[in-house]
Amino acid sequence: MAEIIRMPKMSDTMEEGVIAAWLKKVGDTVKPGDILAEVETDKATMELESYEEGVLLYIGVQEKDAVAVNGVIAIIGEKGENIDKILKDIEVGGSGASTTEVKEEVEKPKSEKKPADKTPSTDNIDVSGINATVITMPKMSDTMTEGTIASWLKKVGDSVKSGDIIAEVETDKATMELESYEDGTLLYIGVEAGDSVAVDGVIAIIGEKGSDFEKLLKAHQSKSGTESSSPVEEKKDAPAEETKKEDVSKATEIPTTTVSNAEGGRVKASPLAKKMASEKGIDITLVKGSGEGGRIVKRDVENYTPSVAQTAAAPTAMATSAPVVGQESFREEKVSQMRKVIAKRLAESKFSAPHFYLTMEINMDKAIEARNSMNEVAPVKISFNDMVIKATAAALRQHPKVNSSWLGEKIRYNDHIHIGMAVAVEEGLLVPVIRFADSKSLSQISNEAKTLGAKAKNKELQPKDWEGNTFTISNLGMFGIEEFTAIINPPDACILAVGGIKETVVVKNGQMQVGNVMKVTLSCDHRVVDGAVGSAFLKTLKGLLEDPVRILI
Repeated sequence: MAEIIRMPKMSDTMEEGVIAAWLKKVGDTVKPGDILAEVETDKATMELESYEEGVLLYIGVQEKDAVAVNGVIAIIGEKGENIDKILKDIEVGGSGASTTEVKEEVEKPKSEKKPADKTPSTDNIDVSGINATVITMPKMSDTMTEGTIASWLKKVGDSVKSGDIIAEVETDKATMELESYEDGTLLYIGVEAGDSVAVDGVIAIIGEKGSDFEKLLKAHQSKSGTESSSPVEEKKDAPAEETKKEDVSKATEIPTTTVSNAEGGRVKASPLAKKMASEKGIDITLVKGSGEGGRIVKRDVENYTPSVAQTAAAPTAMATSAPVVGQESFREEKVSQMRKVIAKRLAESKFSAPHFYLTMEINMDKAIEARNSMNEVAPVKISFNDMVIKATAAALRQHPKVNSSWLGEKIRYNDHIHIGMAVAVEEGLLVPVIRFADSKSLSQISNEAKTLGAKAKNKELQPKDWEGNTFTISNLGMFGIEEFTAIINPPDACILAVGGIKETVVVKNGQMQVGNVMKVTLSCDHRVVDGAVGSAFLKTLKGLLEDPVRILI
């Protein structure tokens, strides 16, 4: 699915950027962490990293041309994907960016944030003699609303040069590097590692050593209409020795993975490679890069093998004694970006979409027999979940109203069938998508489901793997759950909750006998799907699974 790449706000005062050079051309393959272009801002020339994987389908701004912040500069998607509708929707002009229109849209909200008479006056705060700059959280992706400081690579008091990486930022898409566009000293850090801040929120101040950054911060907060109190004021009266100790403690929070080598030079590595190295406990400075200009990429970390000496020298985990019987204890963890997005999306779904639920029992005797028979000749092992996906896709083809989305003023009925498959991972839940599931064989669905499931657990999914679902299936049968209800996964109108197969007594032709029964529950958005429509869909699904030969036709 094609993604629009827009000009990010790379500095506090940036209104537009100039494409100094494109490092990729139309038709090139792009991976997360690849440098797409060099962008000249009002402060410095900086690298523009991709947070998408795919092919560069379109470049909307030529080299040396300017584009406003949030203006369209490129489109990345699948090879051969038709982007004519996207280009028409964004009304791309001759330069490819509609700079003036976008700039007006960007500037408009700023003037409407607060009436002029309510904005605090800054006339009494003279910052003209302060040689320092406030660093704010840039908008690093098209959908980004806030960023989490994954780690600080500089600490208060460190010298900083333009182009230095000062922090790693976790967005809703990926973990990316935050480059400095200023020369000077890091005077202030406003966000601790692990904490989040909204786009355009203050994260640091860089300037001349000894500058009155507290006054600059007050002026910035007053100008943006925020409260004048700040972490700086709380620390203002602290002795110099305490402040120094605090800075040192911040430095110890930086992971063992670093972005500089023994000689002090920067190690080029993609955000994904650095994240993987940190998770595996690998010192990334020891990894040899195979990417452009020696850049360390994902495959380098995957293929890295530490030497015997390094392995022997690795510290062993310290044994901890068991807690005293009856001792109270707990631990708290900061909410990850993935969990935040899950919480936000599902809360919006639960409280905005009027859910109702339909439950049905399905006799799985023939499905069990068919699966055993198919697995004798199938190239891959077919699971009951694969059969449910295939039967669901076939039922959706017969009941297109269930394969739909609520868009406010209109309802979208999808002609294509993309089945989202909920997969539990350590941080939460991911939903990779099996596209055109109705046109694929059981073997194809089985192979794709296994591949996507493994990629989800290994954190290797890319945006194209989880976008575009039209219907979702959540299966907890393998955990022994007999029946449950699921929250609708936007933008879908329905989600199917699948329980386990249970051997029980059933009545057939007036006689009691042992049978295998599976319960499914369909959660429906009542704004789109009515009870009769959902019931008809479940009746068709039941018929397909109780006589699975029909899904092979």
